[in-house]
Amino acid sequence: MYILTSQFKRAADSISLNIAEGSTGQSNAEFSRFLGYALRSNVEVVGCLHLAIRRNYISQGDFKELYAYCEELLVMINSLRNRLK
Repeated sequence: MYILTSQFKRAADSISLNIAEGSTGQSNAEFSRFLGYALRSNVEVVGCLHLAIRRNYISQGDFKELYAYCEELLVMINSLRNRLK
């Protein structure tokens, strides 16, 4: 369980860290690239959620709530990325 928890935390942290790093006055293309990394980290979080629910580490209710947050974040990051084009 520790390894999955650690991976989950690192992937979640990576979302915001990639957004922050990409937003540091670089070109839109470079920022878009970092937003792509953030999207992939978000998908990694979703993968961790699926593993956690299958292993009964989290409840169905927690899974649904966290999955919904991930979906919402995916839409927001994609919207921002599309505006940069």
